[in-house]
Amino acid sequence: MQPAPALQKTPLNEVHRAANAKMVDFGGWDMPVQYSGILDEHHTVRNAVGLFDVSHMGEIEVRGPQALNLVNWVSTNNAAKLQVGQAHYSALLYDHGGFVDDILVHKVADDHFFLCVNASNQDKDYAHIVENNRFDAQVENAGPRLSQIALQGPKALLTLQKLTKTELAPIKYYWFQDGEVSGTPARIARTGYTGEDGFEIYAANSEAPRLWNELLQAGEEFGIKPAGLGARNTLRLESAMALYGHEIDASINPIEAGLSWIVKLEKDFLGKPKVAEMKAAGAKRKLAGFQMKGRGIGRDGYELHIDGAPAGWVTSGGPSPTLNINLGLCYVPVDKSGVGQPIQILIRNQPVDAELIPTPFYKRAK
Repeated sequence: MQPAPALQKTPLNEVHRAANAKMVDFGGWDMPVQYSGILDEHHTVRNAVGLFDVSHMGEIEVRGPQALNLVNWVSTNNAAKLQVGQAHYSALLYDHGGFVDDILVHKVADDHFFLCVNASNQDKDYAHIVENNRFDAQVENAGPRLSQIALQGPKALLTLQKLTKTELAPIKYYWFQDGEVSGTPARIARTGYTGEDGFEIYAANSEAPRLWNELLQAGEEFGIKPAGLGARNTLRLESAMALYGHEIDASINPIEAGLSWIVKLEKDFLGKPKVAEMKAAGAKRKLAGFQMKGRGIGRDGYELHIDGAPAGWVTSGGPSPTLNINLGLCYVPVDKSGVGQPIQILIRNQPVDAELIPTPFYKRAK
């Protein structure tokens, strides 16, 4: 037998272990799932500010006069509409219309785009982009040289402002600015994956441990705490944000996933014919939110029944610390996807009552 490959480590691995974080294998990475506890970290992000190591995420740089042409060919959203300093949510698709990945596209300059991609997909995404580079664009897999730290919560701005001369308040949601954080060059993006206000900080690997510790010090007066992937998942689920491998994968078309808003059919892109075909014909299944009515939790992958017959499956599910209910996301037939639709979820082979409810489940006050 071949020995299992060693887990990859972010530059903050020793910091997490020194803080006695509970570490897990997350897609081949040694990552913290929790520190003080998932519930505590979840509430800290909702009410104050939390700090996440997301350096396992990938970054891909596309440069040159043909950079826009390549980005627009491999992604569904229209990068031609981005202004310098603006970002948007998009997708990489296969020819059959299924997801390679969901991504964030940042326009650094007219000839420079910066893509943030999912951790387990970064090598696949890079290969996909290079394979389909029919333009004279330069593509770099920049993930190995960059760390990413996410500062999320209502006190995120006040915390980060202590460490940067960049005025953060004028940076709008899904915009970014290149500047410095604690004296080191950094890309500061007002994005996130928690449903709260916050910032993603991209900087050199060598600077990550110092930035992490200084951010913890800066946020001490606001009750900052480090947060792990467990809270990151409960936070994104309450906000009904898709997770690759759950709500979206190679078998799912953006129309089914409720992501037609990131698909711009006025331009050409890989997978467009299949997406356009489904949009014209109408999807047969749809991503929806549910709340458990009976005892139990509808977990990822559980079978879903309507009127006693198999009808779909749960993509993500669990307790909501903010709303104090058990909820989740699922795929159901379009004609059975209305709010209030009764469903049953098989838990240990027993049907348990639930009903479809609106998403997002949680939306922060502006």
